[in-house]
Order: sequence, then structure tokens, then C-alpha cells
Amino acid sequence: MASSVETVSDVIALYSLNVAMAIVIFVVGKWLAKKVANLLTAMIKRNPKFDETLVNFFDDIIYYVLIVVVILTALEQLGVESTSFLAILGAAGLAVGLALKDSLSNFASGVMIIFFKPFKIGDFVTAGGVSGTITEVHLFNTEFTTPDNQKVLVPNGAITAGSIVNVNAHAKRRVDLTIGVGYGDNLKIVKDIITNIVQSNDKVLKDEAITIAVSELGDSSVNFVVRVWVNTPDFWAVKWALIEEIKNTFDKEGISIPFPQRDVHIINEKN
Repeated sequence: MASSVETVSDVIALYSLNVAMAIVIFVVGKWLAKKVANLLTAMIKRNPKFDETLVNFFDDIIYYVLIVVVILTALEQLGVESTSFLAILGAAGLAVGLALKDSLSNFASGVMIIFFKPFKIGDFVTAGGVSGTITEVHLFNTEFTTPDNQKVLVPNGAITAGSIVNVNAHAKRRVDLTIGVGYGDNLKIVKDIITNIVQSNDKVLKDEAITIAVSELGDSSVNFVVRVWVNTPDFWAVKWALIEEIKNTFDKEGISIPFPQRDVHIINEKN
């Protein structure tokens, strides 16, 4: 009887030791996995040819792969065969896939974003119902920073499911303005004024086509179209500056800018 008790005690002690070792392996392994992932991504960042968009994505992949290795090692310490565990995991894969179909979809979309590169870190993008600067691309979501400095995490699936507008995709952008003047104004004078304003703006690219022309005879105005090319970072500054300068100059020169009006005629009928 005493030998049986000693045997049970030995088994419990051995199992407890294995459990303790498994916990230590998992805790230390998780810490090492993060350190190794950070070290590898730091080495990747030093390569000037490496796309910054890939850094966080690969950091996540490296970390999770190492975590799987740590878990398998801890399970082996408990006496669980890794092959058996992988077989069970494979059998449960379908159920897990169905339960996590949205997460898997976001992961697949993340791979597509990395592979096709519709944008990079620092680009201003409209996608997934959000407009903002791309700050990070992760396995399952992409981080945007909005113009008013809000952090927005958008699922990768939502990004690839719709259109993606990348404002910074090209080095140059065209500023399009529609300027309306009165029917009584001299169109040649108006065109000369707009031309002088455009030519005096040093951020307008003079080697690109500049269009200033009458585009439409509207209900209450003659509409000019103004099209100029600028470097992408200068887009908003030039657009706002041109609008302000045109309005101020028109006021000085007596050029009218019509606004929608409606004449109401009241007819009194005698009984």
C-alpha cells in the first residue's frame, strides 16, 4: 500500500514538474518570440529597399509563427505529441475556419494589400469608408490617422471589398475650379484676370497645361473652367489660394460673381 502511495506521489510530482516546465516554456518563449520578432523587423527596417508597409505585417507573421512553435514545445513537455496535436488541429480546422471566416478574410485581404501595394505608409487614402493617412498595415486591419488626428482601424476585408482612392499615388495633381461671372461682364477681362492670378502663383506648374476657358452658359452666370497642375503636396494650398485671390481681385475690378436668385411675381386678382 505504501509503495502505491509513493508511486502516485511520484506521478503527481512528475506531472506537476512537467506542468510547471510547460508554463515556464510558454511564458519565456512568448517573451523571446516578441524579442526575436522585433529584432528581425529592426534588421528589415535597415534595408533601404524594403517597403515600410511590409514591416508591421511581417512583424505580426514572425511573432505568430514563433508563438505556434512555443505552444508546440510546451505541449510536448506535457507529453502531447506534436503530430497528434497537429492532426487534431487539422480536423478542427474547418470548424475554426467557419467560426473565424471574417478574420481569415481580413488576413487574406491583408496579403492582397501587401502583394498588390495599392498604397504605402504615409499615403492619404480613402478606403473602407474612411479617409486618412496610412500609418500601419497589420495582419487583419489597417491603421488610418484622419486629418483631425483620430486613429481608425479598418478591417482589411473592408478595404479590398470596395474602391481605393490613393491621393498620393502620383507626384502631380490637377486643380479644377469652376468660376462663374455675370452675363454683363467682359469675358476677355475676366480671362486675363484669372490668367494673371494663375501665372503669379509660384506653386502652379508652368510647364504643364493650363486651361482657362468658358465652359458653360449657366442659368445665372457664365462659367469659366480653370485647370492647373501642381505637385501633390501643394494641392489644397494652391486650390484655396486661387479661390481667395480670384474673389478678392474680382471685387477690386468690379467683376460680379452671381448667386442663385429667383424672382417672385405676386398677382392680385380682383373678385
